[in-house]
Amino acid sequence: MVTRLTNEGDTVRVDYFARWYGRLGAVPLLAAASWFYYNAFLGLEQDVMGVGTLSDNLLGLLVFALLGLALGLPGLMVLTFRYFVVAEKTLRRVTVTRQFGPVKFRKHRLLSEFNLITIVDNGEGAEREFDVSLCGRKGTKPLVLASFTERQAADDFARETGSALTLPSKDYVGTEPDDPDLAVEAVAEAAAMPRRERRSPRARVA
Repeated sequence: MVTRLTNEGDTVRVDYFARWYGRLGAVPLLAAASWFYYNAFLGLEQDVMGVGTLSDNLLGLLVFALLGLALGLPGLMVLTFRYFVVAEKTLRRVTVTRQFGPVKFRKHRLLSEFNLITIVDNGEGAEREFDVSLCGRKGTKPLVLASFTERQAADDFARETGSALTLPSKDYVGTEPDDPDLAVEAVAEAAAMPRRERRSPRARVA
């Protein structure tokens, strides 16, 4: 997956999308769907030309059309899927968008829900990934911004995002998800952030 962070004025946007080879899974689905639709078209053409009878072939045509739809729709979703998060600091709003071609599904959340950017690991061995998320106080559902296969890339992205949103970042790699200290540390990090900014005017100017 590829992650791109764009910071323009009061708007921070995170685009998370697959590379071209990550979309190859759509090829067999679309190929199978095309085969079903092609054969349904041939059967319909024969019925129109009088070679066959539409009433006899109607059930088969419907089955082929439904199978083509069942395979083609997931294929199109894999091929055109995009995921991006837009944080508007002026409106204090975060918009999560999942897009499949021209169809978009949006979900809005308040920016004030989040006070920390976290890095956590999932999986083991070759399947291990590092998720960078917006987190809040206890009971707030985390918002995953991106996932990385390399820890350094996740650290760099978390720092860059934290700088853009003026939020502290915390690395919880190797920490158990149910560790009761996580919520306490999150609150402490968020509370310490304004004090650090006041004590470091040089960093604020940069």
